[in-house]
Amino acid sequence: MYLTQCLHRHVQQMPDAIAAVDPDAVVNWVELRDRAARFAGMLRARGLQPGDRVAMLGRNGIDFVVFILGTWWAGGVINPVNTRWTTVEMAYSLENCGTRFLFVDTVFEPLVPALAAAAPNLAQIIPTAKLYEWMAGAAPAEDALRRGGDLAAILYTGGTTGFPKGVMLSHANLAGSLLGVLAQPHGPATGAYLNVAPLFHVGSLSGLLITLYSGQASIFLPQFEPLAVLEAIERHRPGDIFLVPTMLRMLLQHPRFAEFDTGSIRQIRYGASPIDEVLMDIAIAAFPRARFNQSYGMTELGPVASTLAPEDHEPAARINGHLRSAGRATPTCELRIVGPDDRELPRGEIGEIVARGQGVMLGYWDLPELTAEALRGGWMHTGDMGRMDEAGYVTVVDRLKDMIVTGGENVYSAEVESALAGHDDVAAVAVIAAPDPRWGERVHAVIVPRAGRRPGEAALIAHCRDHIAGYKLPRSFEFVDALPLSAAGKVQKNVLRDRLRAEAQAITPLARSAAIRSAE
Repeated sequence: MYLTQCLHRHVQQMPDAIAAVDPDAVVNWVELRDRAARFAGMLRARGLQPGDRVAMLGRNGIDFVVFILGTWWAGGVINPVNTRWTTVEMAYSLENCGTRFLFVDTVFEPLVPALAAAAPNLAQIIPTAKLYEWMAGAAPAEDALRRGGDLAAILYTGGTTGFPKGVMLSHANLAGSLLGVLAQPHGPATGAYLNVAPLFHVGSLSGLLITLYSGQASIFLPQFEPLAVLEAIERHRPGDIFLVPTMLRMLLQHPRFAEFDTGSIRQIRYGASPIDEVLMDIAIAAFPRARFNQSYGMTELGPVASTLAPEDHEPAARINGHLRSAGRATPTCELRIVGPDDRELPRGEIGEIVARGQGVMLGYWDLPELTAEALRGGWMHTGDMGRMDEAGYVTVVDRLKDMIVTGGENVYSAEVESALAGHDDVAAVAVIAAPDPRWGERVHAVIVPRAGRRPGEAALIAHCRDHIAGYKLPRSFEFVDALPLSAAGKVQKNVLRDRLRAEAQAITPLARSAAIRSAE
C-alpha cells in the first residue's frame, strides 16, 4: 500500500468534492492532487533523490498537507519539525537525519539563520511564501509509488538519554496503523474532520490519514485556540474532531461555549492521556450527539495500538472500570503484558506493555543498539507498565521511561534533567510528574543545590529556556539536601512521587490551587 493511493482513488471517484479547507483556501481532490504533483516536480527539479528527507516548519493548513503528500509523491521522506522546540532542538532533528530540504512558514522565518548555521546538511531552505510561485514553474511529476517497507517518515520524539530520537516509519507502518483504525466500526471519519492538533504530532498525522482514506474533507486551523475551534465547528459543520483531554477541557470551560452550535460533531477522538469520568460526563452532556473514541499508542507504533470504543464510554459500561483503560488492541496489532524476562504474564498482573504488528517502526535513526533493545524478540517494548483483563482491555498504570504527559505533550525527564544540570548552582536533580488539575501532569523538579548556594526558580527557568521547549519547563520546584538512591546508586523516583502525592493530599484544595498558580 502506498500512502498517496487515496489521491488517485478520490480523483477518479469524486474529483470535485472538497478535500481540504483552511482560513485562506478551499481545494477539491483534483486540486490537491495537482498541488502534490507540482510540489513533487519542484523537489525533483531541485535535486531530490528517492529517500531524501524533507522537513516542514509550519502551522496546520493546506500547505502542510501538500508538503506531506507531495514529498511522498516525489519519493521523499517527511520530517515535520516540532514548532514548539527551541532552535537547538529543531536543528538537531534536521542535522541528525541529514535533512536536505526545509520549508519554512512565514511566521518562523526569523529562525532561519540559526537553523542554517546549526544544520549544514540543509541543501535548500524554501519559504512557503514563495512556494506556489516555484511550484507554478515546475512540471507535475509522476507518482513515485514508494510503498511497503520504503521509509515514509522520520518523526522525532523525546529521548530518555536527553536527545530526541528519530522514529523511522515506513509506508507499511503508517498504513498498518491506519487500517487497524479503519477496520473498526467506529474507525472511519463520520464527516469533515477538524484538525486542531499540530500536524508535526503523530496523533494529528494519524487523524489526517484517517480523513484522507475516509474521503472526508480536512478542515485546518493554524493552531488550537478554543474560541476559534468553536467558530470553526459552527461555520464548517465537521463530524469528527481530535482533542487531547486538556484541549477538550479548555473548550468546555470557555465562557462562550453555549453560544455556538456544536451539534454537527458526531465523533470526538481523544488520546495522549486518559480522561477522568467528571470531564467525560461534562463532555457527553455538552456533545449529546457525539460518540467518544480513545486511542492508545506511541510514535513507534505508527501510532495506534489500541482503541476504547464508543460503547465503552457509556455509563452502564463503566462498572467494569474500562473507562480508565486504554481499550483493546486494534485488528492489526497484538498486545501483551510481559515480565522482566519478556514472558507473558497472567491476566491482571502488572508488567510492561509490548506490541507486535504492521505498525511497529523500522527502528530509531542511527541508533541500532537502542533499536535492538526496543524491538527484542520481535515486540516493541513500549516502556509503559500496565495490566490486561480477561476481555483484553489494557490499563496503563505507570511508565518505565519516566515520561511526563502534560497537556497531551510528552516530556522525557532526562531532557529536563540535562538542561537543569547545566546550571552552576545545581548539584543533582531529578524530574518527575506531579498531578495537575489543568494539564493532567506538570513537570516537577527536585533539586539538590551546590554547597552554599540556593538557585532561584526564575533563574533556573531562564537557563532551561535556552535548551528545551517551553512546554518542557518545570512548573514547580522542590529543594532537598539529597536525592533518595537505590543500592545501585540510582535515583528512586518512586519515592519522590510517593512523597509528593502524600504532601498533595495533606493540604487543602484551596492551598493546592494557590500553589499551582504560583508555580505557573
